[in-house]
Order: sequence, then C-alpha cells, then structure tokens
Amino acid sequence: MNHELLKRIILEQHEVIRRAKIIPRSVKLCPEINQVVTGIRRAGKSTILYDLVKKLVADGIDWNRIIYINFEDERLSEMTAVDLNDILSVQSEMSDQRGFFFLDEIQNIPGWEKYARRMADRNESVQITGSNASMLSREIATTLGGRYLEKNVWPYSFDEYLHAIGIPHSENDLIETVAHARVRAGCHSYLQEGGLPEALRYPSKRDYISSVYQKILLGDIVTRNNLRNSRSVSLLIKKIAETIMREVSYATLYGNLKTIGVKVSKDSIIDYVEYIVDAYLLFKIHNHFSAFVERETTPKYYFTDNGLLNLFLTDKKSALLENAVAIMLKQLYGDEVCYIKSSVSGLDIDFYIPSEQTAIQVCYKLNDHSADREISNLLKASALMSECKRLIIVTLEGSPSRHPEHPEIELLPIDIFMLRGFA
Repeated sequence: MNHELLKRIILEQHEVIRRAKIIPRSVKLCPEINQVVTGIRRAGKSTILYDLVKKLVADGIDWNRIIYINFEDERLSEMTAVDLNDILSVQSEMSDQRGFFFLDEIQNIPGWEKYARRMADRNESVQITGSNASMLSREIATTLGGRYLEKNVWPYSFDEYLHAIGIPHSENDLIETVAHARVRAGCHSYLQEGGLPEALRYPSKRDYISSVYQKILLGDIVTRNNLRNSRSVSLLIKKIAETIMREVSYATLYGNLKTIGVKVSKDSIIDYVEYIVDAYLLFKIHNHFSAFVERETTPKYYFTDNGLLNLFLTDKKSALLENAVAIMLKQLYGDEVCYIKSSVSGLDIDFYIPSEQTAIQVCYKLNDHSADREISNLLKASALMSECKRLIIVTLEGSPSRHPEHPEIELLPIDIFMLRGFA
C-alpha cells in the first residue's frame, strides 16, 4: 500500500475531525479499551470516534499519534487485509510514540478481524466501527477472542434529540407550561423525522433520510450480499413497514409479495430479512409465550429510526408512536424486550419487560375505539401473570396520571415516557 497516500488520508481526516461539531452522546469510549462500535449507517458512530479523538488531543496527545482511517474512502477501494499491515508502518513513520487507531467501517476489508486481533495482542489502542451486524458473527467473534467490547450506537434518543435542537427539558421545563409545549413540539418532530443526527442540518429532512435509506438498501444490503434484485428487497421492506404493530411470519410476507406480482421464494425472503436486520434497518422482538421455532419465525418488526419508517407510511401516526416506544425499550433492555400474544387466553400486550415486571400498551388517543382493548388486555395480563406488577398505557399527549376507572393503570404521554422511562 502506498504509504504517502495513507498519510494524506490520515492528515485529511485530522482536518475533518478538527472542524466537526460534537453533540454529546450517551455512548462514551475509553482509549484504554478496544471497542467495536456498531449500528445503522449515519447513526453517529464516526462522530463518537471524533469525540474521543478531540478528548485525546485536549489531553496533550499529538495529532501525529492519531491514525484515523475511513475505509469508505474510494482511494482505499482496492485495499486488502494484507495492506492493513501498512497502517502500523505508517504510524511509526508519523510518530515514535504509541499510536491511537481509529478504523472506520473496516468491515469493507475482508479478513479485517485477524488484523484487529493482532493489533489487540500488541496492546495497541484500537477503536473500530461497522454498519453490519455480521461483522460480529460467531466466527469473527471467535477470531477476535474477546479482545474487543461491542458498543451499539442508535440514532438520537429523544433526550439527545432535544439537546441537539436546543430545547431545554429539565424536570422544571416539563412542569412549566410554555417550556413543556416546546418539548411536545420537539416530540412531534422526533416521531415524524426520527433521530439521524445529520438530518437536523437539512431543510428537507425527508430527502436526506431517503438518501440514507438508499445507501443502506443498495450498499449495506444488496451489494454487500451480492443480491441481484434490489426491487424485491425494497418491496419486502415496504411490506414489513406495513406490519408495524403486529406479528408477521415469513409465510405472510411471501404471500404479501406474491399478491403484488413479486416472485421470490420463501427461503430468499428469510435470507433477505436477515440481511435487512444485519444492516440495522430493522430489529425484531419475540413473543414471550412462544416456543423457540415460533419465536424466530413469527416476530414483530420495528424500524431502527422513525424517519426511515415514515418513508413508507401514509398518515399512520399510531405506527410511528409504537415504533418510537419500541426503539426506546430496545435501547434500554435489548433482547429482553418482548410482546405477549396468546390464542388460548386471548392476551395481546404490545410490550413486556420481564425484569421490570411491566406490561406496556401503546394507544394513540385514550378516547379512541382501541382504548378499551388496551385496558382490558392490561387487566387480563395482571390477572393471569402474577409476575406482571406494573401496567402502563403510553399515549400521544396528556399528563402523567392514573386511569380514572382503573387506577392500577398508569397513563404516560410519549414525551414524558421517552424522557423518564419507568421512573
């Protein structure tokens, strides 16, 4: 690999980092711990690395010790795993002191994990980012040998979003009428536009979000997995978007595509769904009561960002509301988040968190026709499940309160719920 080219790329990246405006995030990195930072494209992974670089420089680390390489740079398109060895050589040419290595989107280099393992074995400080879950598959994780910790980065949480757009949201702000009105207005924008950080810079946020989706579809799903039919994948994503709020099987998705003339096998649909999940566009939650096979084949799908989901919806505010709740819970509780559905008891619960012993229903407006269903299911869950101690209905608006007829049920507006959680 041409060392002068690598140096030029590193020095150019230094200038990018110097100019970067950093919005504080909840994810923090430590230069003494090697980490793999994963998450959907444009969620802010690189900026989190920039933040660590700036802190190192502020602490007296010379810029020549900062080796930041973005592997999506087209000048590195022919780079191989063998060429990765030149990075250490270039670092030693730039400084005779220990380097700090930032390897952005390194999964673009096949075989990268062996190099990363060698770097860790040398006690180098290494931070890695990637936009595909397969980069931490069992085989790769085995090669890394536990030498890296995984950090998953999501688009802005509602709290981070409010910080980024400059809306105060302390406890006092949530009490004061005018200040809370601004928080609610921010919440409505967040539900519609999502939390992709760079979207805030664009007058037409939908156009930016659409461009991110196209990059994920064509780059992270179609090209990465050598798929020939991007249209089938795109239509599959659209059909999944239409199922938000309910469980769906591969057979159902196959049937939905068949009705619009898309010829794709069930096995291909299974593969496509996994590729979409691996690209962090979607995540799934499982039925708390289902057997393993059923859990895997009939989950509920949600989008990692509301702005991306909204590209496929036409006035489905209830779906955006539930998707935002799903994102928040998944960020906090990971794979523990589940739903409950039983044909035997008729129980149907949107979300259940076992460790919190909490059942959650999402209802756009408490006075609409669906409210009775939400209430009756919560009461049934409490009666049938001794471990279910807390009952919550999340609504679009209102004030935190108890249901007037069923005081065991808490009513929480979405803005308060996303900021306070179960507190």
